[in-house]
Amino acid sequence: MLSPDFVILTAVAYVGLLFVIAYFSDAQTRRGKAGFLRSPLVYTLSISVYCTSWTFYGAVGTAARDGLEFMAVYMGPTLVFVGWWFLLRKLVWVCHSQGITSIADLLSSRFGKSSSLAVLVTLIAMVTITPYIALQLKAIATSIQTVSSARGHGDRLAGLDDVSLALGAAVGMALFSIFFGTRNVDVREQHLGVVAAIAFEAAVKLLALIAVGLFVVFGMSGGFGDVYARAVEAGFDIHEREPFGSRWIAILILSSSAILCLPRQFHITVIENSNEEHLRTAGWAFPAYLLLMSTFTLPIAYYGLATMPAGSNPDMFVLTLPMAAGQDGLALFAFIGGFSSATSMIIIASIALSIMVSNHIVLPLALSRGDKLVETGEKGIARLLLRSRRISIAVILLMGFLYFWLTGESDALAPIGLISFAGVAQFLPALLAALYWRQAHVYGALSGILIGTATWAWTLFLPSFTSSSLTIASLVAHGPWGLTALRPEALFGMEGLDPLVHSVFWSLFFNVTALIFVSLLAKQNIMERVQSGVFVDIFRADQGAQTRVIRGSATTDEIFFVAERVLGWHRAQTLFEAANIPRGDHALDVAVSSEFIARLERELASSIGAASAHVLLTKVGADDRISLEEVMQIAGETQQAIEYSHELEEKSHKLRLTAQQLQEANARLHELHRQKDDFLSQVSHEVRTPMTSIRSISQILLRERDLDPDRRSRFIQTIHQESARLTRLLDGILDMSALEHGEGTWDIRPIDGETVLARAFIVCEALARQHAIAVEHHPQVPDAQILGDPDRLCQVFINIIANAIAHNDAKAPVVQVLSRVEGGKYVVDIADNGKGISAEYHSNIFDKFMRVQPSDAGAAVPSGLGLGLNISYTIIQKMNGRLELVDGPLEGACFRITLPLSEDEPA
Repeated sequence: MLSPDFVILTAVAYVGLLFVIAYFSDAQTRRGKAGFLRSPLVYTLSISVYCTSWTFYGAVGTAARDGLEFMAVYMGPTLVFVGWWFLLRKLVWVCHSQGITSIADLLSSRFGKSSSLAVLVTLIAMVTITPYIALQLKAIATSIQTVSSARGHGDRLAGLDDVSLALGAAVGMALFSIFFGTRNVDVREQHLGVVAAIAFEAAVKLLALIAVGLFVVFGMSGGFGDVYARAVEAGFDIHEREPFGSRWIAILILSSSAILCLPRQFHITVIENSNEEHLRTAGWAFPAYLLLMSTFTLPIAYYGLATMPAGSNPDMFVLTLPMAAGQDGLALFAFIGGFSSATSMIIIASIALSIMVSNHIVLPLALSRGDKLVETGEKGIARLLLRSRRISIAVILLMGFLYFWLTGESDALAPIGLISFAGVAQFLPALLAALYWRQAHVYGALSGILIGTATWAWTLFLPSFTSSSLTIASLVAHGPWGLTALRPEALFGMEGLDPLVHSVFWSLFFNVTALIFVSLLAKQNIMERVQSGVFVDIFRADQGAQTRVIRGSATTDEIFFVAERVLGWHRAQTLFEAANIPRGDHALDVAVSSEFIARLERELASSIGAASAHVLLTKVGADDRISLEEVMQIAGETQQAIEYSHELEEKSHKLRLTAQQLQEANARLHELHRQKDDFLSQVSHEVRTPMTSIRSISQILLRERDLDPDRRSRFIQTIHQESARLTRLLDGILDMSALEHGEGTWDIRPIDGETVLARAFIVCEALARQHAIAVEHHPQVPDAQILGDPDRLCQVFINIIANAIAHNDAKAPVVQVLSRVEGGKYVVDIADNGKGISAEYHSNIFDKFMRVQPSDAGAAVPSGLGLGLNISYTIIQKMNGRLELVDGPLEGACFRITLPLSEDEPA
């Protein structure tokens, strides 16, 4: 067994190790070697400060008492980091751009930089986090007593009770937080030493819990199946409880809000974030960390229930199971893991709360008393803030210790943590409204948070003192003055609900209702309108239109004096020199730009918060000829004008697009109208020519009946030719119409492309002989099976070969037909050695009614409607092929027909 002296000294040595890690990390930062400390890994591990002793010990206890309910504590943050990454990204953007220092600063800055809201949020945070700090102190004290041997063995520290142990832990954590968490007032300068220590503790508690889990599952039993079998044999029904009830949903909501609204989580996730891209890594790495932390929770709980004596505290199974097996070393490692979980939470929570107290309570109080509390000279305000933060850390940990002392009789850790979760959840409606609802009003946020917190305090926080006060126990049981409708755990007669579900429902219901109702009734002032635009539209490129305080009669020396008291002489001088702002008597009439004042306000906000920075700069210009309200009126009207201008620009852009589309449609209609006119003109011309010939010859035949037979035969042959020409013309028009409308019958089947091509040769043979043109076909493909309509494909071949023959005016005219199988395609090139087609016609050669005009002035204009190539192109497309004009082997034009081979084509 481990002695109390050894366990306590180990804890002290571990705290000393944390001091060394933090000191070394700060030293590395000062040397400019903090690259690893600003890595995504360290950032993700630091976020795991969420996993406190409640997670390390209490999750096992919850699993033993309530089954899978503990999983809701992990699923809430997982949903936020995986599904609500856009919310985290917006939070980081807002806080970095506005110099936000805490969740209280965020809400006050959004809602008109309201000091009242900042004070309210700070006070509520202190009250709600007090039970959580008490939980960590309780876990430390209980774990020391559990892992230590029985008292009375002569150890000097064996006589310490849990109160003394908790007090010692509080003092140690206060010293660490003060030493490393309050070294400067600029919150933007991340506490890399503290973050490094928290990341180290995150790794320790994860490894410790996994080590215990592996030992229990594979060292003390025969695997997961054996663990569950032992639990069933011991009479524990692992399927007894329904995990997904109303309480499970309530915990899911609370854990989702806690990862955003807990001051320590907000500080680590948002304020200590040095690179927005780290959120991408944390988006999957932090849920993975939570999964590893929860992997062995149920096995440890079930094995402890099955093997440990009746009445054993399930919260301490992580320690008592290794001890029962005689593994003192593993038990000590598990103790250090639980100790890490508790101390990391205490450190970050106390630092975050101390920043809120100093910025939103101490400094406004000092300013309201005429700066009597503030030292004069360089960094007078900074020294006040540092002292107040150090005192605040001590007071906060003292409050946690007092809560532990008053409620120390409770054995369960989980209920204490849920009390805090339910308290900070009251910030969530206002936080979401701040980021996404432009009309949210400061009075709505104030009333919602105040009413919601009062309901939480009455229905959940107050009942936690029933074990230490008979008066409170009677109040919870019977209600005030016997009014049963106001009983804290049965408000308005809602009985039978779990106390946690009951409190969460009523507190958030009143909170959201008050926020929406009051915001809709109230009217925003100028400051709120400007800030709402900045927060809601943070991703707009033009964020220059932010809240600005414009100097009236204040001199540059007065403004410098304010900056010096917060930032120090060197930093203030650097700001003024960078902006080329002189000081002294010769600078009395020098105007300070609103851009510089806005920048100065953001620099001050990084140290004292946005609300306090605004108040401080307002005081220095309190006697200005231009009042602050007038300035904000100008800024608000400017912001509204900018927003209205954006709306007009967007509408104007849409109108321009619509006008452009209408113009293009109108041009297309004109083109179609011109094509229609050309079509009618060409059709009428092409129809009139053969009809005129037929009519004239017919009249001659009717009038002159004694014509000689040769002449009569010649006239009849001419009528036949012109009729055939007219028929071809009409067939072309009908083919074009049928293809465009998808009409006509298609005989698609496997065919041999070479057979169809040979058939086209026979048809074109007479035309070739008539023009004395040699038509060459080489080489020929032995077998080219394709899917197509043989008649229509033959029509395409005939049309293109006939065009090559008819338009070839070379001295030794030649038409070459090259067919081949290439890449699973049947390819036919039809080339001639004529003058070819001018480049101006290449892009629209396959358009309807397109006829290539001859380049020679005296050349004959081609006959026909210009439909042949368009019809051929459409036919090939219908057969999933391609018809294109390419560079061929001869000097003239070359048309390529490409058709896919059928699937049963042999390789």
